[in-house]
Amino acid sequence: MSLDMTTNYLGLKLRHPVMSGASPLADDLDNVRRLEDAGAAAICLRSLFEEQLSAQQMASHRYMDSASDGHAEALNYFPATADFALGPDAYLEQIAKIRDAVDIPVIASLNGVSRGGWTRHATLIQEAGAHALELNMYTLASDPDVSGADVETQQVEVVRAVRDKLTIPLAVKLSPFYSALPNFVRELEGAGVNGVILFNRLYEPDIDPEELELDRTLHLSTPEELLLRLRWLAILSSRTQLSLAASGGVHSAHGALKAIMAGASGVQMVSALLRHGIEHLTLVVQQLFDWFDDHGYESVTEARGSMDDSRAPNPSAYERANYVQLLQGGH
Repeated sequence: MSLDMTTNYLGLKLRHPVMSGASPLADDLDNVRRLEDAGAAAICLRSLFEEQLSAQQMASHRYMDSASDGHAEALNYFPATADFALGPDAYLEQIAKIRDAVDIPVIASLNGVSRGGWTRHATLIQEAGAHALELNMYTLASDPDVSGADVETQQVEVVRAVRDKLTIPLAVKLSPFYSALPNFVRELEGAGVNGVILFNRLYEPDIDPEELELDRTLHLSTPEELLLRLRWLAILSSRTQLSLAASGGVHSAHGALKAIMAGASGVQMVSALLRHGIEHLTLVVQQLFDWFDDHGYESVTEARGSMDDSRAPNPSAYERANYVQLLQGGH
């Protein structure tokens, strides 16, 4: 019997779970075609920022990009509108071009925190031909008068507003910094999302003491970052019907396999492709296929969630036992 590598991600049937995550790679059509040839199951575009949409109406303002964490009033810290790779109109055009260039699903992304004009742009993204949309939720809650519940309520309202505008699948890309992540994911499920992506990588600036400047350096992920994703994939896998995806720390077939066994139906790769080249994806997909075949699996579905925490008799006690045992030096 042949091995069935297909996976259902956000209601989309992918030929296998491994896709190209949001990155500059999708800015260039030649790279997009190379990604498809290398075996990518889907293409994720980098985010269009809420600040870019606002800038169409307030062109004199300057805003923060994904690698910046400046104070909201320090506008001189923010890049000019021209510094963004693709403006709102060019972003829509790129979706259409990619849709025409490849035969695999195209997943767009919006990054923001408020309802604003980006709910309307979600509709335009759908009309441009995106097969699905990621909402990249990032809020820096620096105001002591704003509670965690306030942040979550605002984000759920944004998700619900966008969901009401769309018929295509909708996923939410989360940070790991929620006090009760499974509860929040359940709220998102109630708001109509089709999946969640774990996790957003937060690009935090360093300080240059000599120049008295912020040092904004993009650091690619490492395989060690996958561990946090595995933990929450395993916890959420048996507690939600949503599609789960791992983003950050997957550099090899071994990492992709672990994410799938923890409960992922999709695996996004970026840093490994930027470091080793697009063709690295071919090796990862082939090695993943070989592992499943060598170990007698008939499908990826058979392996998905096989190592989630529902396999433990008492998941909460098991989590605590792992913590205690590690700190006490046990094995």
